[in-house]
Amino acid sequence: MSKCEQCIVREFSSLKALSKDELLKLADCKTSHTIKKGEVIFGEGENVNGIFCIKKGVCKLTKLSPNGKDQIIKLVTKGELLGQRSLISEEPVNLSAVALEDMEVCFIPKTEVMGFFDKNNQFSMNVMKTICGDLKEADGHMVDMAQKSVKERLAETLLHLHDTFGVNGDNSLKIQLSRDELASMIGTATESCIRLLSDFKKLGIIELVGKKITLKDINKLKRIAE
Repeated sequence: MSKCEQCIVREFSSLKALSKDELLKLADCKTSHTIKKGEVIFGEGENVNGIFCIKKGVCKLTKLSPNGKDQIIKLVTKGELLGQRSLISEEPVNLSAVALEDMEVCFIPKTEVMGFFDKNNQFSMNVMKTICGDLKEADGHMVDMAQKSVKERLAETLLHLHDTFGVNGDNSLKIQLSRDELASMIGTATESCIRLLSDFKKLGIIELVGKKITLKDINKLKRIAE
C-alpha cells in the first residue's frame, strides 16, 4: 500500500494542505481500488459518502441527457479528486464517473474528510477553490456551446486533449476516445463529428488511423478554435 504523504494526488489536490499527522490518519482509513477500463467508479444519483483520489489513469464524468444519451462533461486524470461537491452539498452525485483506461483510485470516507474541514482551514479553502474552478470551467463551456460552431469546438477539444494529456511516442493523442465520445464532448451528433474529422484530415490538420488521432498543424487548429 502506498503512503499518502508520498502520493501524487496529495501534491496536486486539496490534500496538499494536510499535515503529516493528518496524512497518516488518511492512510489508515483509505481503501485502494483498481478500476478496469470501462468500469463505473460511481453512477449518477448514488450516495458516494466520501471522495475518490485518482492515483493513476483517466475517467470521464458524464450526465444522462433526457434523450437517454450520455453527455461527457469533463475528463479527470491522476492527481485529482472526485466527489468533493456532493460531499459539501450532502446530495447524491449528479454525474457518473467511468474509467477510460485502467485506473488506481483510493477512497476516503466522508467522516474522515469532514474532520479535516473542522480542523484545517487551508484544506477547506483548497476544496472551495477547486469547486469555484469547476464552476468557472462550466460557465466557459456553456458559453462555448452557445456561441461557437461545432467545428470550432472540435478544434478546441483536440487542442485540450493534446495539451492536458499529451501524446504517445508516435505523436498520436494519448487519450483515445471513440467517435461517440468525442461527439459527446463537443455536443454534436456522431455523424457530424466524423464528417468534421474527415474535413480536418483532408486539410492536412490531423491524421487518422483507427481510433488514433495525430495533430499535424496545431497553429491551424488554434486559428479555427479562436
